[in-house]
Amino acid sequence: MNHARRLALFALLVSGAIPASLSRAGSLPAPLAELSPSPRLSGQAVLRFFGLRVYDARLWVGTGSSPDLFDRELFLELRYGLSLKGERIASRSVDEMVGIGQGSDAQRRVWGEVMRGLFPDVNSGDRLLGQYSPRGPSRFFLNDRPLGVIEDPDFGRAFFGIWLDSRTSEPAMRESLLKGLSR
Repeated sequence: MNHARRLALFALLVSGAIPASLSRAGSLPAPLAELSPSPRLSGQAVLRFFGLRVYDARLWVGTGSSPDLFDRELFLELRYGLSLKGERIASRSVDEMVGIGQGSDAQRRVWGEVMRGLFPDVNSGDRLLGQYSPRGPSRFFLNDRPLGVIEDPDFGRAFFGIWLDSRTSEPAMRESLLKGLSR
């Protein structure tokens, strides 16, 4: 991080825009600090499967105060607790999109292929960060390095809806991730 960005991050910390508890090294993902002027942690949750920790999730919200969640810039951070194949992540994502009723069959086929080409295998401790931009592209990072961009804005709404749509398969996780927005 260059000197100017460090000063900007320090100014945000001093101003209270980023709580001190979140400013420790490693807490704020580096791409997030560069992409959003004042990200705010909304909430966090853990996904478990048969007692195994699949990932820890944190939702960061960019600027904006629209009552519609999907009219704001959003950042979803997943820190994996176990190793998963990228192809499995992509397939499960498509299944979840079907469950929340997002996209047509044709769109989901295309999105599935794009995700299979984009998402790598992950290991325990890896961090995937996704950026949602209303009516814009979605960007993805693995361990702070760019993975790629998906230009289709419909994809962004469908993908982030896996966690944030009211029809999600994990309503308790959604509630935890959105906790800070009700303040």
